[in-house]
Amino acid sequence: MEFRIKDSLVAFPLSLVLTLTACQPEPGAQVKADSAQAPSAKAPTQRDINLWPEAVSPFVRDEKLEARVDELLGQMTLEQKVAQMIQPEIRDFTVEDMRRYGFGSFLNGGGAYPNNDKHARIQDWVELAETLYQAGLDASEDGIAIPPMWGTDAVHGHNNVIGATLFPHNIGLGAAHNPALIEEIAAATAKEVAATGIDWVFAPTVAVVRDDRWGRSYEGYGEYPELIKEYSAAFVRGMQGVHTGEWLTESHTLSTAKHFIGDGGTLQGDDQGDTRVSESELIEIHGQGYVSAIEAGVQTIMVSFNSWWGEKNHGNHYLLTQVLKERMGFDGVLVGDWNGHGQLPGCTIDSCPEAINAGLDIFMVPTDAWKPLYHNTIAQVQEGTIAQERIDDAVRRVLRIKFRAGLFDKPSPAKRALAGDESLIGSQQHRALARKAVRESLVMLKNNGQLLPLSPRLNVLVAGDGADNIGKQAGGWSITWQGTDNLNSDFPGATSIYDGIAQHLASAGGKAVLSEDGSWSGEKPDVAIVVFGEEPYAEGNGDLANLEYQRGAKRDLALLESFKAQGIPVVSVFVTGRPLWVNPELNASDAFVVAWLPGTEAGGVADLLFRDGNEGVRYDFRGRLSFSWPNSPNGDAQAEESSGALLFKRGYGLSVKDDVELSGFDEAFDDSVAGPELLSLLDGVVKAPWKVWVGDGQQMEQVRSNTQVTSNVTIRDIDKRIQQDARRISFNKQGTGVVRFQADFPQDLRAFGEVSSGLVMEVRSRGDRSQPLTLTIGCGDGCRRSFQLDAATLPGDEWQELSVDLTCFNLTSAELDSIFVPLELSSMGDWELEVSNIRWQPDAAQTQVQCGTDND
Repeated sequence: MEFRIKDSLVAFPLSLVLTLTACQPEPGAQVKADSAQAPSAKAPTQRDINLWPEAVSPFVRDEKLEARVDELLGQMTLEQKVAQMIQPEIRDFTVEDMRRYGFGSFLNGGGAYPNNDKHARIQDWVELAETLYQAGLDASEDGIAIPPMWGTDAVHGHNNVIGATLFPHNIGLGAAHNPALIEEIAAATAKEVAATGIDWVFAPTVAVVRDDRWGRSYEGYGEYPELIKEYSAAFVRGMQGVHTGEWLTESHTLSTAKHFIGDGGTLQGDDQGDTRVSESELIEIHGQGYVSAIEAGVQTIMVSFNSWWGEKNHGNHYLLTQVLKERMGFDGVLVGDWNGHGQLPGCTIDSCPEAINAGLDIFMVPTDAWKPLYHNTIAQVQEGTIAQERIDDAVRRVLRIKFRAGLFDKPSPAKRALAGDESLIGSQQHRALARKAVRESLVMLKNNGQLLPLSPRLNVLVAGDGADNIGKQAGGWSITWQGTDNLNSDFPGATSIYDGIAQHLASAGGKAVLSEDGSWSGEKPDVAIVVFGEEPYAEGNGDLANLEYQRGAKRDLALLESFKAQGIPVVSVFVTGRPLWVNPELNASDAFVVAWLPGTEAGGVADLLFRDGNEGVRYDFRGRLSFSWPNSPNGDAQAEESSGALLFKRGYGLSVKDDVELSGFDEAFDDSVAGPELLSLLDGVVKAPWKVWVGDGQQMEQVRSNTQVTSNVTIRDIDKRIQQDARRISFNKQGTGVVRFQADFPQDLRAFGEVSSGLVMEVRSRGDRSQPLTLTIGCGDGCRRSFQLDAATLPGDEWQELSVDLTCFNLTSAELDSIFVPLELSSMGDWELEVSNIRWQPDAAQTQVQCGTDND
């Protein structure tokens, strides 16, 4: 790659004095590895509580408040106390349930709305808040009046509400390096949330992202703790207003630091995976956002799904109680994540004393599991499995933050000052702030010939599927959970990237032509702006096995190269939730701008791409990478930093004055290390993230016992080599019987299609096998690929290894990118099948079953 500086290079000013380089780093330059970034080789043999700091909250102990808490706690029955610890979701309980049980809090998950109406009005939100609040205060059934709290994921604005201002996602805000901006955004979000009658926001995410393959990377501000520490405090101050001296006025809401702890450091970026770092790394890298959040007055902290050296955080007494509550002095509430307690060994979503005993204060329990969980928890206290003192501590914490937040004193939701104020939702002031955030977040990676900023009098072709797609530029957590199934009309008042360009050019005498596929006629365009990037996703669905952009299907690269072939200068605007390997796309672009996920106010993109009407520079590029940029699709950026192989170090970013020529980015890479490892479905136990479901294909139930019986099929644990390492499947000829291995989120298994791979298992079968066994792989919504095995192919009553070539399923690379069901077994027969050690096996050159013509 050539890197040439024509003239002297100016320094890059940052609004934070951090560990960033102050001048332009050379792409691929050698850097000294940060010793704190290398994961520990083995689990710590002992724990050292003294490694953790004592955080000082601005809330000193208020004896009058504590007396109010103790007085109310002394009046409560066990049933009332446990109800304060139960947080159901609005789709799963009724107003009568609230009146009867008196839940301490409730939530709306991503994509949950009043009346299940995606286009619910602001008044609908307020009315539901008021109705549930009044039901919670009604003492006629549960005998006590305690106001409930409503929590919501407002992670880049009030993102579940139609018409709300959606700010850039956190990865873009990290590139802005502006804590004051974060505080303003949090305060604006709090006002829009308060306008809907909601009390509590599940933000900020303070994850330090160490592997960009993680599907929640865009929820992190950056990959280093100094930035996260400062941003975390700024967000809490803006959301809660503590620094104003007016704790939680009616224009503020409760804030939540999440997800405690290490969620951004899991092995290979696996969502809900295992974080294998030393205790010192856990606090020095992943804990700093919690230190500053506590010191800023945060009142709630959400526990993470991930594990630390194999121990799930939801059940880690050391981290939750000894470290966070006792050592760090956190006196607020620990709330679980979405049924996260159910992932603990020995727990289910409707019974988990281990989580409470570890220090969890509130169960987040969507689905109808809240009711058995409530009753089981009461019974566990009565039998002594959970100590009464632990329940009292949890409820004392819940009541404490309710008193601090003024919930016992301020009016009901519908009567609060901002309630129902539609002028706050997507207000011009908030949209202007969001547009400013977009301007400060964009990072220019390449600008050969100082092409940018462009004249506003040009004939501009705007191409790419992201150009006029507000849902794509908003990303996940936008109206819906995954950010999918949205139209531009679902974002009233928003501006697409194309809209912003067209508006600016129309006012200055230029012309913008929208052509998603890049076709044009008539006058040749002066320049092509191509807007492309990742499709929306949220947690789980966004996990990648490889960082190559559009791996196996380079549609956008072909579009860029088509313009180059026509002699049309190309400006790439890359919409993404993380750094990706885009060396070919960089080579095919004259200028390359990373827009991240800018939200609803993408006019800020045009503000930087074009000069003003007098051909002066309107705004310069201020964004600088808060994530390093990979030079290979195979590894993570942290590993590349250790070897000095990064394409761009964090802190990199060009301004319009920088006369820098970049070319020849290396498009070759050694993919010998990119091959897949064995993917196990059943190896003694069902391996995560897979779960087993049984039924008839339409009505399915999750297997939760050693023997599960349905009308069409029965599955039970049996012994092969060791205890319960195999499963017996009994089909009963009552119709199609189905056993399905399934994950909650799609898995990127494209690597298995790039080598000779097989679906392998140990099998024996008994009985009438006249009906075939159908093997099916599920590859997304409506995507199913099947292959049938008959009696001649199936092993008999002796255990044998059965291997089926994966090519028999005719899966494309794009389909392998989204595997929900790696195996489904079904038959209409009357026979038994026993299976063990089921896996996808790479390099399975000796597959027993080759492809025939039975595929459908």
